Amino acid sequence: MDKTELANWLSSHGLPLEVIIFLFAMVPIFELRGAIPVAAILDVNIAIWKIYLLAVIGNMIPVLPILLLLQPVSNFLSEHSKIFNRFFTWLFNRTKRRVEAKIEKYGALGLMVFVSIPLPVTGAWTGCIAAFLFGIRLRYAFPVIFAGVMIAGIVVSIVTYGASSVFHIFFA
Repeated sequence: MDKTELANWLSSHGLPLEVIIFLFAMVPIFELRGAIPVAAILDVNIAIWKIYLLAVIGNMIPVLPILLLLQPVSNFLSEHSKIFNRFFTWLFNRTKRRVEAKIEKYGALGLMVFVSIPLPVTGAWTGCIAAFLFGIRLRYAFPVIFAGVMIAGIVVSIVTYGASSVFHIFFA
């Protein structure tokens, strides 16, 4: 089941489209990079600014808990389970390889740029892991991740709705 089928299924079971957009934005990998295009594909009758706002807020909801709990939870699970130990080792090594150059060169601003790139696995969830790995304190990490999410939301909205407008002009 792809994300549009899932969204249609949730909608057919009475979940408001605003809630679907919000929830999709909270999920890792989808984040707002998936939530905004899903709203466009479903051709919802919701203003673009409201879709953007729902997606940004939904994307930011997990950020503070991740920033606060990633270290103690990953440490606990790694100490008590070989599977989690392997998972967190893989996840942290992969994340470090992806962001190391940007973070080392630009610090917290590099984190913002990384999060703002609207590609899979460059969003807020990965940004939180990168902030943890590179020791970026919460008071710096949260605002730059928020700024990156806002920038990514603007870019994804422009690309999504710009492409949608062009499609309707030529093919509708």
